[in-house]
Amino acid sequence: MKIDTENRTSSTSFAIQSGIVGGIVASLAMAMYSMVVAGMVQSVGFFTPLYHIASVVTSPAAMMESMDAAMGGNAFYFSAGTAIVGALIHMMTGAIAGVVFVLIARMSSVRGLWAVIAGAMFGLVVMLINGLCLLPITSRLFDRGEAITNMADIVGWGHFSVQHLIYGMMLGLLYTLFVFKKSA
Repeated sequence: MKIDTENRTSSTSFAIQSGIVGGIVASLAMAMYSMVVAGMVQSVGFFTPLYHIASVVTSPAAMMESMDAAMGGNAFYFSAGTAIVGALIHMMTGAIAGVVFVLIARMSSVRGLWAVIAGAMFGLVVMLINGLCLLPITSRLFDRGEAITNMADIVGWGHFSVQHLIYGMMLGLLYTLFVFKKSA
């Protein structure tokens, strides 16, 4: 019995690349929901979620200025550098989780509606790991305080949950549409 290692390596490489792209796309869908909720429902500023994420490695000044501007009626305060940093951190995190999801989904051969459901569950697991473990650890490592440690509390666990459900469902959908068909 001969094992086709070249095809297996190519398939794994495709899965990893797909996880990166899928994770980024899913993180963008998640970010859009987050920004609309922040700007239109919570009235803390449309770009505030990006500044909140960026405050892991930057000053929280842009986040505070965005929230102050929103209270003054300007929901669209924009600080390009901080927004880019926040978007990059968010997309990199999404890409890493995307790879994990695709590799798990490939091993379990989940597809179709089940992949979307598995993605939703994966999104909630990612939320719990981030909210309860990674954000507090990151906050301590970078000495960032309560804004990062309690990000889920600040955003609200309800919205935090929906964000991660959107992320996971999008991952499951993208996996079914693009990855499973190619690797099957």
